[in-house]
This record gives sequence, structure tokens and C-alpha cells, in this order.
Amino acid sequence: MGAWDIVKIVMQILGGMGTFLVGMKILSENMTKIAHGRLRKMLSRTAKSRFAGVGIGAAVTVLGQSSAFTTVMVVGLVNAGIMTLFQATSIIMGANIGTTLNAWVIAIGGSDITVLFLGLAAVGILMTMFSKKEKVVTAGLVIASFGLIFVGLKFMSGALSFEKGTAEYAAISGVLTAIKNPALLLLLGIAITALVQSSTAVNAIILTMATSGLTIGGGGNAALYIIIGSNIGTCVTALISSLGATPNAKRAALVHFMFNLFGAIIFMIVLVCWKGFADTVLAGIFPAGSMTLGETDMAAGMQIAFFHTLFNVTSTLLFLPFVKGFVWLAEHIVRVRKEGTQPPVAELISEPDERLLRQPSVALDYLYQETGKMLAYAMDTLDISFTGFMAKDTGAAEKVQEHNRALAAANKVGSAYLVRLSASPLVIEEEKTVSTLHYVFSDIMRIGELADNLTKYTRHYVDDGLVFSDEFLGLIRVMFENVRNLYTLSLAAFLSRDRNALGAVDRLEDEIDRERKDLLDRHIKRLNEGKCQPQNSSVFISLVGNLERAADHITYIAHSIE
Repeated sequence: MGAWDIVKIVMQILGGMGTFLVGMKILSENMTKIAHGRLRKMLSRTAKSRFAGVGIGAAVTVLGQSSAFTTVMVVGLVNAGIMTLFQATSIIMGANIGTTLNAWVIAIGGSDITVLFLGLAAVGILMTMFSKKEKVVTAGLVIASFGLIFVGLKFMSGALSFEKGTAEYAAISGVLTAIKNPALLLLLGIAITALVQSSTAVNAIILTMATSGLTIGGGGNAALYIIIGSNIGTCVTALISSLGATPNAKRAALVHFMFNLFGAIIFMIVLVCWKGFADTVLAGIFPAGSMTLGETDMAAGMQIAFFHTLFNVTSTLLFLPFVKGFVWLAEHIVRVRKEGTQPPVAELISEPDERLLRQPSVALDYLYQETGKMLAYAMDTLDISFTGFMAKDTGAAEKVQEHNRALAAANKVGSAYLVRLSASPLVIEEEKTVSTLHYVFSDIMRIGELADNLTKYTRHYVDDGLVFSDEFLGLIRVMFENVRNLYTLSLAAFLSRDRNALGAVDRLEDEIDRERKDLLDRHIKRLNEGKCQPQNSSVFISLVGNLERAADHITYIAHSIE
């Protein structure tokens, strides 16, 4: 075999792997678009059940077509405070099981039946070209991605298809059998997976070699060592993702690494001691010639796919009872520095996690949570300013301004994140949500500005020596208490996106409008009767009007879920 022949084989393998990875990426993006709301709902149901976590981790990985995708998303959710480390651990275990489905798909990738799937790429592209409906286009891309996956597998299979006894077969076999040491094969699996950041791609190469009749490392358990190594190598993506994240996010990535590492140690010991495992157990389940499609014997590929599943399912069954132990160990390895002082106000509203951009529906769910924090913070600001007015405390102005600076910083970060999220592949519903959240941020900022207005009225109240009757102050307290109740109803409706709660919101907002009108009518009557000082009018009318406007903005936020 000449140098040019080797170059052609390598380029064909790389081209096939590239096509395969592109297909996987398109499939992942569009499957998650189809399931955009389901992923968020599934992740929110983990509660304290480790079994539910495993099932959800597997399901999310099947939809996302990548355990690295699921793990990185989980790291982002832990970093954002949406998910606990306990929940993350069981989901990570489930993700490893979910990714085994890919191995079974790849196992048939080198068979003659794949010719039937090659036309899917053309069918899917035609669907995207001749339809303007978003759902049809997304479905077309999913179909096309399956076609690309099998095209890539066919390329790799073709590059490695040699007749036994030929010079080409002898040359390739010589290279593949050169490394026989289990530790070196394990490190090879780790290194290649870390380099391409996809255990699925490494599995695709190993499975394609197996179905093409090529023997790795002299046969026996050799290929299995590389598969085990690929499970450790896939942790690199999550570990890189956790750099610069919160301690809990680093712990989640560490749990993923420990889970695969401990499982690898157990299986390596078993395989090193039981050298005939592949030839007896796996070959016994899938003997040569027992699984054929067309002219291809798929038994070797099925053996590796089965081992990949066995490794991850067995590891999960072994370690699932020790989830709390993994959490404890991660917490003791990654320790939190003790803070001597309370964090600055601006840090109380956390910055959105970049990892969540990979899954827009989850990112939007996170933004809803953070926006809820901003609304609560704005209401607290309004409360401070109103309490300051009732107590004639002009010093409240400084605290209100401090809060508004924090709200402005959070608004800047949140708005920038929405802009970046807009560049992600979104379904129409998500695009509308992104647009709506921009308006919600604006409403929250207006509440902060109205709180600042109240501090100015407090200054006039004190400096001008204004006097308000106990009756007026009592009615104002009632009105503000209704604004507080409106906020509670609106926040609950916003966070749960419960449209059924909007009726109660509207009824209370109407009540606040009536209170404003009643207060103004009473004020005019008292002016006419000479019971109220004319110089009070400006502060009185402005104060009542600002409280009613704050109620309007709170109501707008509730109705943003429509």
C-alpha cells in the first residue's frame, strides 16, 4: 500500500466522521426544537427521586443525541441554581444510559440496509425547500440528519472495507494490532474522545471497524478497552464547561467524571482478569453469522454495542444507591471559600449561564426564574420607598437608588442574554417569549423608577412641612397593601405561566383603579370643604397616581404569559 493510498483512506475516514458529526449536530438541534417544552418539564420533575432522575437523564440524552449535551446542560442548571447536585448526579447517570442508543444505531450503520437510509438526506432537504411551515421544516431536517449520519457511516465503512489476504488488509491490520496493552488502549480511547469531544464518534469508528472485519489490538477485549476509555474522555467536555462556574457546577462535572472513572476501574479489572470475556460472553450472545443484513455480518458490531450498554447500565445499578456518597465526595473535593461579608447588592441577581444557550427552552425557563427575582427586587424597592414616605424617612432614597442600580445592571445582563438567545435556533413560541421578556424587563425598570419618584415626594413631605390626615394615610396603606397582593398574584402567575390566574389579577387591578378614583374624589371634596391644604395636592395626586401605575406594570408582567 502506497503513501497516497493511506492518505485517501485517512481522508475518507475523516470525511465520513465529519459527515456523521454534522448529521448528529443537526439531529440534536432539531430534536430539541421539537421537544423544546418537554425538556424543561422533564427536568423540573426530578424532585428527590434518583430513579426519576436516571429516566429523565436517559430521555433527554436520547432527544439531544449526546450525553455531553445533557451533562453540559446539567452543569449549567446547577450553576444557575435551578437544579441541586443530588438531582444532577442521577440525571448524569441516566445520560450515560441514553447515549448507548447511538451505539445500536451505529452497529447497523455499516450494513447494506443503510443504502435505504441514504435517500433520507434528499427527502429531508426537499421537505425544507418546498415547505414554509416551521414544523415541516424541522421534521425535514431531522430526516435529513438521519440520512447524513448513515452517509457518514457508509463512508467510514467503505474506507475500511478490505478483502482478507490483500496487502491493504495486512497493512491496516498491522497498524491496528500494534497496540495490545490494555492501559494504552484505554488511554487511546480517552485521548481520541477528548480530542473530538464525542464518544459517539469514537464508538462509530470502533463499530465500523468491527463490522468491516478489522481486528483491534489482536482481538479479544482490546476494542472494549477503547470503549471504556471513550466513556472517560467524554467527561472532558463537561469539565471544560465547568471552568469559571460556581462550586456546585464544578462538582456536577466532577461527579460525571467520578462516575465514569469508577465504572471504568471496575470493568478494567474484570476484563484484564477475564481475558476471554469478549470471545465467550459477547460472542456467545451474538455469535458470528447470527446477525446479518444484506451481505454484512453485524455480530461484531452488536457485541460492542451490547458491551457499551452493559457498561453504563451496570455502572448505574452499582452506583445509584450511592448518589449521596458521590455528592459528599464532590463537596469535599471542591470546597467553597468562606465569605466573611454579605455579597454586594448587584450580585444578588445572578448572571445567566452561557451553557444554557445550547437548549433555548431551558434557558428561557432560567430567565423566567431570574426575571421573577428582578420583579421581587423591584417590589422590595417600591416597598422601601413607600415605607420611607409613611415614616417621613428621607434616608430611604439612598437605598432605593442602590436597588435601582442593581436592577439596571441586571437588566443590562438579561437583555444582552436575550439578544444572544435570539441567535439560537428557536421555535416561534420561543421567539415570542424572547420578545416578551424584553418588555417585562422594561416594566420592572419602570417600577423601580416609580419607587424613586416616591422618595422625591417624601422629600417634599418633609421639607415643605406637609400634613396628611390619619384617614388619608390609612386609605393609602390599604391601596398599597392591594398593590402588594397584586404583585404576589402576578409573580405566581408569571413563574408558573398559569393563564387561569389572570382573572384574579385583573379583578384586583380593577379594585386598585377604583381606589385611586375614590381617593382623588375624596381629596377634591376635602379641598372644597377647606379640610385639606392646597399645597398637599401635588404630592397627594402624584403619590396615588404612581401607586396605580406600579399596579399597571405589575399587571402587564402577569399578562406577558398570554
